[in-house]
This record gives sequence, structure tokens and C-alpha cells, in this order.
Amino acid sequence: MYIAVSLDGKIADKDGNVDWLYAIENEEKTDYGYNQFYSSIDTTLQGHNTYKQAVLLNKEFPYIGKTNYVFTGKEQHLQSAGHVQFISHDILHFIRSLKEKEGKDIWLIGGGKLIATLFDNNLIDEMQICVMPIIVGEGIPLFNLPVREQTLRLEECRQYKNGAVFLRYKRK
Repeated sequence: MYIAVSLDGKIADKDGNVDWLYAIENEEKTDYGYNQFYSSIDTTLQGHNTYKQAVLLNKEFPYIGKTNYVFTGKEQHLQSAGHVQFISHDILHFIRSLKEKEGKDIWLIGGGKLIATLFDNNLIDEMQICVMPIIVGEGIPLFNLPVREQTLRLEECRQYKNGAVFLRYKRK
């Protein structure tokens, strides 16, 4: 998982928008390790709302060239959408099988419910979180469902001049 989160633990505002990310000063024009991370993956996983927001924000699907899966519980969303495959059944089995295949890393982009479900089922090996110096207030939390208590091991911590902090955790 690689994701930005507000200081109050939100991955999006109450409407699912991430516009608040662009309000954060970034004089250094840092990408917070994104380009290096992006080159290490060949597959993306995301919830349907995250998918819709990515397309809206970028005017087109931003992860062309990767294998992309969008998880949805709504049958009407299962039509082909060019660069993505929609998955609605046996999500945990599908992801377990996907993790066994050869290839680069898999990026869990977002969706608070998807993150919580995969975390609770030990399907997230590493969490890369960029904590941004902003309070969003009402919004979608990093874990949008209850999760069981788990201890993680901090592997890396970087601080940026604008107050953002990058954290990389692995399961103990």
C-alpha cells in the first residue's frame, strides 16, 4: 500500500475528493518517493470510488501500462472500462491468487473499506504512508471498517521541509 493521509487520518474528504493534497506547500517539488515506488509495481488494486476519483482528477485513467483491478460490489460496474478489470466476487481469494503470481509488486491504491479488509486478512505486506500536514475534518478514514489490533515494524521514516512525513511499515 502506498497512500497519502491527512494528519487526522483521512485519505479523502467526505465527498471522496483528494483536492486537499494540492493545498499543501511543496516548494521542493518532491514526489514523496512516488516515481520510485511506481516503477516497482506492475499491478494496481483499488476500490470503485477510488477508481472514479482517479479518473475524475486526471481526466483519464492514470495507470495505463499496469494491470489494474477495481473492486466493486455493484454488478452494473462490471462492464469493461479499457484499462481496468472489475472484480466483485471472492475478492480475498482473487488477491491471494494474484500475490502468488510472478511479477513486480502490487499497489493497493485505496478505498478505506478495501484497505481495512485486506489489512485484517493479512494481505498487506507493506504500508507506505505519507502523512500530510493538513486536517481534513470529515472524510474517509484510512481504515473505513474496524480492524483487529496488529503490531507493525517501522522500516523507514523521512521528514520533508513542508512538514510531510513518509513512513514505511512492514508486518512483524
